[in-house]
Amino acid sequence: MVQRRDFGFGLAALAAGATLPSCMAARPEIAGGFVGANAERGHVLRQPLADVLSRYPLATDNPRRTRIVIAGGGVAGLAAARALRLRGMNDFALLELEDSAGGNSRSHRIAGMACPLGAHYLPVPGDSAPDVQNLLETLGLRQRVNGRWQYDERHLCHSPQERLYYQGQWQDGLLPTADIDAATLGDYRDFAAAVGRLARAAPFHMPVSNASSQALVPIHAALDAMVFETWLNQQQLARSPQLRWYLNYCCLDDYGAGIDSVSAWAGIHYFASRHGFHAPDYGDSNSSNDESGILTWPEGNGWLTQQLAAPLLANSQLHTGRTVLRIAAGRHGVEIDALHHHPASGEIRRERWLAEQCIVALPLFIAARTVENPPPALKPATSVLRYAPWLVANVQLASALQDAQAGAAPSWDNVIYGAGGNPANSNSKAPSDAVSLPGLGYVDARHQLLQPAQAPGKTVLTYYRAFGLSSTARGALYAKPWSHWRDSVIAELAIPHPDLPAKVAQMDVVRYGHAMSSPVPGIRSHAALRFLQQSAFNSGSERLHFAHSDLSGYSVFEEAFTCGHRVGTRLGL
Repeated sequence: MVQRRDFGFGLAALAAGATLPSCMAARPEIAGGFVGANAERGHVLRQPLADVLSRYPLATDNPRRTRIVIAGGGVAGLAAARALRLRGMNDFALLELEDSAGGNSRSHRIAGMACPLGAHYLPVPGDSAPDVQNLLETLGLRQRVNGRWQYDERHLCHSPQERLYYQGQWQDGLLPTADIDAATLGDYRDFAAAVGRLARAAPFHMPVSNASSQALVPIHAALDAMVFETWLNQQQLARSPQLRWYLNYCCLDDYGAGIDSVSAWAGIHYFASRHGFHAPDYGDSNSSNDESGILTWPEGNGWLTQQLAAPLLANSQLHTGRTVLRIAAGRHGVEIDALHHHPASGEIRRERWLAEQCIVALPLFIAARTVENPPPALKPATSVLRYAPWLVANVQLASALQDAQAGAAPSWDNVIYGAGGNPANSNSKAPSDAVSLPGLGYVDARHQLLQPAQAPGKTVLTYYRAFGLSSTARGALYAKPWSHWRDSVIAELAIPHPDLPAKVAQMDVVRYGHAMSSPVPGIRSHAALRFLQQSAFNSGSERLHFAHSDLSGYSVFEEAFTCGHRVGTRLGL
C-alpha cells in the first residue's frame, strides 16, 4: 500500500502542478472540464463601452418596458424579486448574466447526481435575521410546534457532520483534539473566553445590515482597524499551531482569505455572530465537537436559489444570458443596455430596457463599471473592497472509498489538517506531520440523501479551494488548464484516500475570479460603504437602488438575502 507520506506535497509543489506518482496516477479516461461561471460574458465589461455598443447595435428600435429592472440574479436579486411579488408587484424583469440564477449559490449535476457549484450550507438563522427566518418558514423548513420553532430534520445536516484528518487518522470535529498538550488546551480556552467577553460587551449580529443605521460601536471599530493575526498576537492568543491553523481555515472558508488578511472584527464575528467558540472539556457538554445547526442539500444552497427562481421562470420574469452593459438613470426613468447571449444559436444581440426604477444587485466593482453618473459614494466604496478567487471541483467517484484509516466515520464535511496552509508561528513548533495544503477539504454531496444510492458508494465529492488575496492568484486560476486542476485536486485528496485516484470517473471544475468580497481592515468603518448600505434600507426618490452582499463587506447568504429583501419590500409598497 502507498503510504500517506507519498502524497505529502507542500503548497508550492501543488501550486506548481506537481504530478501524481506513477503508481497512483489519475486514470487518463477521467472525463470533465470547466463548467459554471461564464468568464467571457463578464469580461466584455473590460472593454471600452463605446466599442461594445458599436460592435453590437440595438437589435430593435422598440425597447422593452417594465416598471422595475433588477440587474443581477444572485441571492440579493432573487430576494428583491421575491419581496416585490409578496407585495403584489409583478411588473418587473430580472436580468442575469449566467444561464441560471443563483450567483455563487448555483448547483450542478454530474452523472445524474446533484452537487453544489459554490455555497453549500446555511447556518440556522438567529432572531437577528427575521427575513431569512421568514423565507425558511415560507419554504416549509421552519414551523412552530407546541410554541417552539423547529426545523425540518430532513434538511438539517445529517450526522456525522464533520471530521478532520489529523496525525494520520480521522477525528470527529474540525478543531484538532488528538494528543494535544496542556498549553494547547489552555490556548483553546483562552480564545473561547475572549470571544465570549467581546460578544457580551458588544454583540455581533448576523446580518450586520440590520444594524446599518447605527454607528459602529467602539469595540467593533477597534477590531475593524487591524488584521486578525495582529490582534491575536497582541492578545497573546492562538499561540499553538493547532488553533492558529483552525482560525486560518475558518477565515478562508467563510471569507476567502486568511488571518493575515481579514480584520480582527471579521475573525471574531465568524464565531460571535453564530455559535461561539467552545474549547474541548472532555466530558463537559460545552464541547468543540458539538455540531452546530446547519441546513444543507445535495445541491447546496442551489436548492434555495432554485426555490426563489421557480416562480420567476413560471411568470417569464427571469431573463438569463444577459450581460448588463449600461445603467443610466434620467429624470423620467432608467435606461438599461444588455447583451443577450442566445444559448442555442450562440448569437449575441444588444437589447434596451426602460424602467421607472432599477435595483442594482451587482457586485459593486461591476456596478461601478455599468452605472452612468454613479452616486458619489460608489467608487470610494468599491476602492476599499478586495475580492477572493475560488475554485470548486465536483469529483465523481465510480465506487466507494475504502476509508480504511482508523477514527471518525465518513462525514458530510471532511477536512485535512493543513488545509488552506499552516501559518508559521514562531512561538510554537508545528506537529512533525503537518502538511501545508492549498484546498479546504470536501463535502460529500450525497451525504444528505435519504434514499439509498442506486449504486452503493457512487457519489460526488465537492472540493473547495480559496486563493486568498494574492494579486497573481486570479490570473493563474484562468491560465492553467483543467488537467492541472484535476491532478492537483486528486493529489490532495489522495492524502487521506490513497485509493481515490483510481476511482475518479469525472471532475467538473468551476472558477470564480471574484467569488466574494473579503472583510479586510477598514471595511466595517468605511464611510462610503456604510452610506450605500444605509441608503439601501431607507426610502427615497432615487431611481437606482443598490442591493448586494458587498454592502456588508463580506459575502454570505444572510447578508445578500436581507439586503435584497429590504430593497424589494420598499419598492413594492
